[in-house]
Order: sequence, then C-alpha cells, then structure tokens
Amino acid sequence: MNRTRWLTVALAACLFAFGAAASAADSPDNWDGLVQIKPKRMDLVYVLPGADFRPYSKVMLDKTEVAFRKDWQKNMNDTRTVSRKISDDEAAKIMAAASSNFTDVWTKALTKAGYQVVATPGPDVLRLSTAIVNLYINAPDTMEAGRVQTYAAEAGEATLILEVRDSRTNALLGRVVDRRETRSQVALQPANRVTNQADFRSLFSQWASIAGKGLDELKALSPVPETLTPGQKLK
Repeated sequence: MNRTRWLTVALAACLFAFGAAASAADSPDNWDGLVQIKPKRMDLVYVLPGADFRPYSKVMLDKTEVAFRKDWQKNMNDTRTVSRKISDDEAAKIMAAASSNFTDVWTKALTKAGYQVVATPGPDVLRLSTAIVNLYINAPDTMEAGRVQTYAAEAGEATLILEVRDSRTNALLGRVVDRRETRSQVALQPANRVTNQADFRSLFSQWASIAGKGLDELKALSPVPETLTPGQKLK
C-alpha cells in the first residue's frame, strides 16, 4: 500500500470510529477482510480469520504518517498574535518530529520486547505501518523571541492507526485504532517544545508496549480461528 492510500485509510478509520457522534460501537464488524474482535487494551482491534502469527520474530517499521486534526492550525492561529502564529513550515516540522520520535520510541520498545527490527522483508518478518492522526497539541511552542509562557494540564491527544502485514506478500493480517490523550498533570504545567515532545513520546511508548504485548498474545493464540464472530474474545 502506498503512503497516500495508507493515510487515506487511517483518516477514514478516524472518521468512522471517532467522529463527532461516533463511538467504537458504531464501527463495522468487518473491514477489508478483517473481523473485529474484543479488544483488551486498544479501542478497536481487527484480525484476519485463520492468520498465524507464530512464524514472526522480526518487524519492519514503515515511516509513520502524521496528520493534524482538521483545522487545528487555523484554530490555534485564531487565538494567537501575529508573532505567535504557527506557519506551514512550523506545522510541517512538528509532523516530522512526531514521525521520527514515534519511530525511535517503537524501535527501542519492540527491540526490548524481543522483536528484531529489520529493514528487509523475510518469512519471519511482520511489516508494521503506523499513522498518527487527529494530532492535537494544546500549546504548541513556536520558539519566537520573547515568547509568552504557556501552561497546560496535558500536551494534547492523538489517534494511532496500526496495520500489520506479512512483509513478503503484503497480506493484511490485522488493524488497530486507538485514541488517547497524553498524561494529565495535577496542576497546570509550563508547556513548550521540550515538554510537549516528552509527553507525546510517553504516549508513543504506551502504544508500543501494548503493541508488543498484543503480538505476543496473538502468537500464543495462533492460528486465529478460521471462523470469527464479531466481538469475539480470543482465548
């Protein structure tokens, strides 16, 4: 799947799962041949009936796609002075930083979980495609001279879309959708580029830990039953 198609799928996932009036209960039972199962730690989990995760001990990580929530930049700029407005270039840098931080965090976390991170396909390699969509940063730091200190209880929120494929055939084996906020502070804290990055890296680490545990569980439960009932709990 090319990057444009992948990001389109990711955005579509957010529209049906986390739209203004939607919830996980409104999501489809079947999606691209996958069946929705009862999740343990994520909002939505889909798997391919009959999939066997036992052969996989390595992972390939595609570059993480990033997209802000619709009108985020406009909404931020509507409440800021000219010197504090977020330019297109600054928005692009934020997305690039989110992507690189995500890859760094996931590489370290999956390696720690026992999965070798590789760059080439193989019979024992899973390809993980990830997207961070609906990214919302409450107090982005533009680093302008004489900037005003901003305070926030939390850095923001985002939605993870994860696709799991066989690296050689590109066969789709699973898909995950999960929306989370960054950790909340007891009191308002200074918000800047450093604190925002730290809080979102912590969020990315949560997702990586859950993904690693999920892969372990799927391997232990493999092969997935050929017949799955939507909402079924794998055991």
